[in-house]
Amino acid sequence: MFTGIIETLGIIKSIVKEQSNVHFTITSKITSELKIDQSVAHNGVCLTVVEIKNDDYTVTAIEETLKKTNLDRLKIGDSVNLERAMRLGDRLDGHIVQGHVDQIGECIDINEANGSRYFTFSYDASLNNITIEKGSITINGVSLTVVNSKLNEFSVAIIPYTYEHTNFHKITKGTIVNLEFDVIGKYVMRLNEIRKKE
Repeated sequence: MFTGIIETLGIIKSIVKEQSNVHFTITSKITSELKIDQSVAHNGVCLTVVEIKNDDYTVTAIEETLKKTNLDRLKIGDSVNLERAMRLGDRLDGHIVQGHVDQIGECIDINEANGSRYFTFSYDASLNNITIEKGSITINGVSLTVVNSKLNEFSVAIIPYTYEHTNFHKITKGTIVNLEFDVIGKYVMRLNEIRKKE
């Protein structure tokens, strides 16, 4: 379980394919604090640490994860948002994030607004994920509040701190991002589907 509050950025050092799996080796400020088998969210994707060496650590993504996320688009030198799993008793400064990406989205517009920026993203609404005005959304692992919610698109406001300390400063029009929709909203949608079948 995560909160969507990014701890630091990691840099992709190597990418190794092994059959349908991909091993990502990442350089990070938090590597010295990690342990084998520990869960870390990478752009919002929960992956397990399988190897640690000096300032680098390695995680493995399976084929299913690569299909549903933007991890298959990563290149050596790219930055990823990192967050370790929350500890029992920690403050929940963001919202409840599972680290299970629901689908990808695409940045379709960026507008500056008095020092902050509004990013607009589109997504495939046929997968039955929804946003609501002032509801929560996780983009590349970052917990954010939805504005301008529509059927297949939404916007978020990014303050300068978030822009500088996450990989939002790398996002441009056309960038593909990971989306995890609010877990409460997903349960509501599922209950509605069940009731319609009764």
